[in-house]
Amino acid sequence: MLELTIAICIVGSLILYAIMGGADFGGGMWDLLAFGPRAARQRQSIADAIGPIWEANHVWLILVVVLLFTGFPMGFVGMMTALNIPISVMVIGIVLRGSAFIFRKYDSQSDAVQRRWGSVFGMASFGTPFLQGVILGALATGRIRLRNGQLVSGFFDGWLTWFSLSCGVFALGLFSFLAATYLTVDTKNEPDLQEDFRLRALWSGIALAPIAAVVFLVSKAGAPEMYHGLTHWWAPMLMAWTSLLAISALWALWRRRFGLARIAAIGQVTLILVGWSLAQYPHLIVPDVTVSNACAPEITLRLLVLALGAGAIVLLPSLAFLFHLFKGKASH
Repeated sequence: MLELTIAICIVGSLILYAIMGGADFGGGMWDLLAFGPRAARQRQSIADAIGPIWEANHVWLILVVVLLFTGFPMGFVGMMTALNIPISVMVIGIVLRGSAFIFRKYDSQSDAVQRRWGSVFGMASFGTPFLQGVILGALATGRIRLRNGQLVSGFFDGWLTWFSLSCGVFALGLFSFLAATYLTVDTKNEPDLQEDFRLRALWSGIALAPIAAVVFLVSKAGAPEMYHGLTHWWAPMLMAWTSLLAISALWALWRRRFGLARIAAIGQVTLILVGWSLAQYPHLIVPDVTVSNACAPEITLRLLVLALGAGAIVLLPSLAFLFHLFKGKASH
């Protein structure tokens, strides 16, 4: 039961990272793709939206890593060894993205310097979430094999597959949709920019449907355990609710009800990751590493749960105050 509690906390942290940090990555994508006479204002709006909170959002990714290597050490070793290449490049992308964002703000404001840092920021914002989707997809392919806790497959197995790559593309579409939807709310005092991001949210949201269909179809051969998991009794109901939220988000964007669109988009992302987790359960790495056979000793899990409870008392109010300060009415 303790290991299941830790696994649920990992999934919850991934969801929070997606709806907060994922939107930041999406903002970087739209920063790179800004065009037209309002391109400079679009980039400034993106910087204003993510600037106060982007660094704090990585706390959820850090929490995932800590919970993995403490609660499921064998799973952590398998993931970090088999997926060393994409994980290393992902970490480099996170560092480059954050550095470029800061340097662009405080370096020379000349066009050449701004373009250079903006390009690094935008390209890292594309590459990093793509690799995050690839990594999650690789865990479900069944091509990463461990025997007696030792990796027996290669360093390129699992993540260089059509299924994993399609998961990477899906992550790009999901985060770009989430970011554009959030930005429609953040630009409510600038109607022309709000309309720009509304159109981007609509197009990226519509594009998610065929991309999701491709991921599902490719999973039949590329991740059969995941495919069968998505055909369990609960799957049709979950997919129906996910589709309903997706349609609601698009309808709300079309009708310019941007607050509702943001809530629906958050619900859509949440259900997608919940469904993914349920389809893969009980595996951490298909097919050899499960929640039960990879968990740490009971005393470690018990202390970890206590540490999570104590940490939440400090972390959650702090983050709530941060968002209130920079995103609530106080910021105006």
